[in-house]
This record gives sequence, C-alpha cells and structure tokens, in this order.
Amino acid sequence: MSQPGFFELAGFSADGWGHALLAGAWMTILVAIAGYAVGACIGTLGAWAKIAGNGFARAAADAYTTVLRGIPDLLVIYLFYFGGSAVVTAVGRLFGAEGFLGFPGFLAGSLAVGVTSGAQFTEVLRGGFKAVHPGEIEAAIACGMPRWLRLRRIVAPLTLRHALPGLGNVWQVVLKESALVSITGVAELLRQAQVGAGSTGLPFDFYLMAGAIYLMISTVSSLVLQQAERRLSRGLGRRG
Repeated sequence: MSQPGFFELAGFSADGWGHALLAGAWMTILVAIAGYAVGACIGTLGAWAKIAGNGFARAAADAYTTVLRGIPDLLVIYLFYFGGSAVVTAVGRLFGAEGFLGFPGFLAGSLAVGVTSGAQFTEVLRGGFKAVHPGEIEAAIACGMPRWLRLRRIVAPLTLRHALPGLGNVWQVVLKESALVSITGVAELLRQAQVGAGSTGLPFDFYLMAGAIYLMISTVSSLVLQQAERRLSRGLGRRG
C-alpha cells in the first residue's frame, strides 16, 4: 500500500494530519501568549528595578538579566519541569500521595518561557523609557500632574511607543521558544509533527508542514505588530 502524498497528509481526510497540526498550532499560540504575558509582568518589574529601584533592586535585576540571558532556554525549561515535579511530589507525599507526581507541562513550559523572555522584556522596556524625552516628563511636573497620573498618561504610553519594535521582536522569539516546550509532553505544533513523523515514517514532510505553519503564524504576527507600531507612532516623527 502506497504512502499518502504531501497534500493528503496535510489535509483533513481520514489519512490527513490537518486537525492534529492545527490543534498543535493552537497550543503553540497559547503557550506563546502565556509565556509572553508572564515575561511582560517580570520585565516590567525588572525595568522598574533598573530605572527607579534602590541599590538592592537594581542589583537583583542585573543578576536576573545576566543569568537568564546567559544560560540556554532549554535548560530553564528542564529546571522548571523537573524541579516543579520534585516539589509537587514532595508536597503530595506530605498529604499521603505515593509515587511520582508530574508538574503540568503547559504550566512549566509557559513559566520557563516567561522567565527567559522576562530578561529581554526588562532591557526593551528600560530602553523604551530611556528614549522618552525628559521634556515630556518635566512639562507634566510643571503642570502639577501627580506621579501616578504622570506615569499613566505620559511615561507609560511613550515608553510603550518606543519599546514596541523591541517587544515585537520578543514575541517572535517567544513564538520560536514555544517549540522547546515539546520536551515536557505538551502537544504543541512541533510535538504533533514529531508524532506524525514517527507514525508515518515521513519526517521531512511533517517538519516541512510544521515550518510552514510557524512561518504563517510569524508572518501574521509581524503584520499585526507593524500595524500597531504605525498607529502608536503617529506624531512621534514630528516632535522636535
């Protein structure tokens, strides 16, 4: 019996893997969104620590960015997955559970991706803040604007405008890093491609399909980010 062709494999028939690959692509997007959100929260705190924090906060933020930017992302995922499983198993034994208790792969992967991307978020947001013209802040102070109102109406929007290109690059990196989460057993796109390759003996076809889907997601993301950048950057070029 002959093997199905490439387009038949990518289809949605009985022999096609279209449904599985689309489900994997959706899981990839979910992991990327969750990791991006975690990284944004951590990066905001890290940028604040480097800009306005005390000596200890700045030192902690510097140590965080140095360590996380200096070790492989795959190692961070391993540490979260196996370290989390060890903690869950230990807690389970306190309540009478027996055997090994695994840490959820999606949670471990999302947290690991978030922690690694948080280091990049920190530097991008710090750079965005540094790009804000001091006169903008001085004018708000001269108008008697309170600190938190000044942050909400002046500092945060302008920082976001300047940081948006870098934040878009972080999203693309997070999207690619989500493929590493397959080692935790999460059925994301690369994992589904691996299963399909093993089941059919056609690894090139499945990895080619996975690459095409990653490229489509990345392209759509780039278009959305470029549109957002154009909208938020209106008027910046006219400022002197």
